[in-house]
Amino acid sequence: QVQLVESGGGVVQPGGSLRLSCSYWRLMYDYYAIGWFRQAPGKEREGVGCVSVGRNRHSEYLSDSVKGRFAISQDRNTIYLQMENLRPEDTAVYYCAADTNYCSPEGPFRVDPDSGWWGQGTQVIVSS
Repeated sequence: QVQLVESGGGVVQPGGSLRLSCSYWRLMYDYYAIGWFRQAPGKEREGVGCVSVGRNRHSEYLSDSVKGRFAISQDRNTIYLQMENLRPEDTAVYYCAADTNYCSPEGPFRVDPDSGWWGQGTQVIVSS
């Protein structure tokens, strides 16, 4: 059972920065896509970005809505989402998620709702 624990959410003014962290444990298969979704009130969950973990060749993906402002990276068993120049529309609960597939650089990031793994979520609020 893969375990995912997020941290780093908070309240920030427009134009500010935050870094989210997702630490993972208990990977059982040879490869995963691990990354971030977000869900704003009244909106569908949106895939933000992912990286390939395990035996897959390195790859990463960021959605068009955050490209140029967000960066995704990995260090040991932690995935980071560095968020710069935050906007009010970035306000959402951010979820770390994992699935046994490849993180395509073309996207989108998909996680099966039944067989994938999800963290508990961390709130990001961008407001003046």
